Amino acid sequence: MATRRGIPIILSSPSGAGKSTLSKLLRKWDPSISFSVSATTRAPRPAEKDGREYYFRTREEFQQMIANGEMLEHAEVFGNLYGSPIGPVDAALKNGKDVIFDIDWQGGQQIKDKSDIIGDILSIFILPPSIDELEQRLRMRAQDSEEVIAERMTKSADEISHWREYDYCIINRSIPDSEEQIKAILTAERLRRTRQSNLDSFVEGLNVQFGERGK
Repeated sequence: MATRRGIPIILSSPSGAGKSTLSKLLRKWDPSISFSVSATTRAPRPAEKDGREYYFRTREEFQQMIANGEMLEHAEVFGNLYGSPIGPVDAALKNGKDVIFDIDWQGGQQIKDKSDIIGDILSIFILPPSIDELEQRLRMRAQDSEEVIAERMTKSADEISHWREYDYCIINRSIPDSEEQIKAILTAERLRRTRQSNLDSFVEGLNVQFGERGK
């Protein structure tokens, strides 16, 4: 039986600021952390597999999932639908596994509105060290056309404007430093009194021991 319920972790940033890299490093540090695999209507990229990077669905299938109440959040981004299915997330949290959501601020807000379903949420926003650095990182990925890069940069300004809505903000000047900061945040959050479901029984046991010593 899990000693605590898993923590839903919202990790957001503008495209290129490092959230996906940091998410992978966090799961490498602690393999018990689960990743919320999103559903999407976009076509798979080379080497991507259904159920690993994304659940690839047609627009009709995706819209039916929404209609059935199977999504924690969803949004349309650059002409494609993206969303987080509820089922796998709820199962992982009940088993005491923390779950990372690699999503934008809109998805994060929708998930916060579902806190009655998935529990107490931890949210972290990743900021770039500068806008020039952000654009350079997008170009280094060599995944997008000039038009898409321009769209992502425009969207980044809106993304960054929502930084105050998050519990923690990290300026990603270097991946190793940012990784250590996220590890520290998660370690502290796991130790919150309200998250440790076994504390009541543990302290009760200590009180019993006090009583036995007094006999």
